[in-house]
Order: sequence, then C-alpha cells, then structure tokens
Amino acid sequence: MNLLMVIFGLVAVLGIIGTFQALKEKNLLSVLFNFGTFAVFGFFTVMTIINQGFPPSLH
Repeated sequence: MNLLMVIFGLVAVLGIIGTFQALKEKNLLSVLFNFGTFAVFGFFTVMTIINQGFPPSLH
C-alpha cells in the first residue's frame, strides 16, 4: 500500500500542475479534468495516510 500511496500522490501533484497550466491557457475542459484528478487522487492519498499512518503499519 505504501507504493500505491506514493503513486497516487504523484498523480495528484501532476493534476494540480496541469490545472495551473490549463488556467494559463484558458482551457476550461482541461481545468475540469485536471482538478478532478487532483481532487480524487489527493483525497485517496490523504485518506490512506490518515487511515494507515505514515509509514503504514504492517498489521
């Protein structure tokens, strides 16, 4: 689960970077999808850290 949390965190970071780039280009559909990606994967990452702790417990 630890590696999955890292991957989800990286996807969330890339989603927020893409959101800012799309805002600069004034591309509203891209803003919507990038922000949605950030919201979903960021939520999964934060909830995994809250539920299992960091580093995750083995039992």
